[in-house]
Amino acid sequence: MPHLITHHRFTVDEYEQMIDVGILKHDDRVELIRGQIREMSPIGDAHSAQVSRINFWLVTTTAGRAIVNPQLPIVLTDSEPEPDLTVLHFRPDFYRAGKARPRDVLLVIEISSSTLDYDREVKAPLYAEAGIPECWIVNLVDGCLDVYRRPTAQGYADVQTLTSGDEIEIPGFSGQPLAVSELI
Repeated sequence: MPHLITHHRFTVDEYEQMIDVGILKHDDRVELIRGQIREMSPIGDAHSAQVSRINFWLVTTTAGRAIVNPQLPIVLTDSEPEPDLTVLHFRPDFYRAGKARPRDVLLVIEISSSTLDYDREVKAPLYAEAGIPECWIVNLVDGCLDVYRRPTAQGYADVQTLTSGDEIEIPGFSGQPLAVSELI
């Protein structure tokens, strides 16, 4: 008779304790997803450049009105993902009192080449379940931008694919569009 192997699921508190006591290092390329500690893909040159490029536009566009976090965690119920970029509601303490929660998030951005399926099938639904209002996946494989809006417990209800001729705005920052060609 086969024996089923079960996996221990970590809580966010247990995960953070592992970081606090040094079991996991702050520079380890891992994140907590649905209770599992998962290794993240290495960051290649194209990915890194795209994070910097989009970060520059976000910071310029939201200056003094939002906080842009590159590759920092968001605390969810059973996860602590590290999106490539997050646009947060402005707080004078810059989140010193604690990591961002879903209510703090205006937008998450994942930049995808080797992780495209994972970002679409695991991370976007995770963000939707948490109620994060908007998620962008910068699809470096197909040269387009997948835009996810209207979160539900089953995923985002509105999914659009934008191409180089389209424009997009950061949620809550109307009147400052960016050509999608600048993102992809």
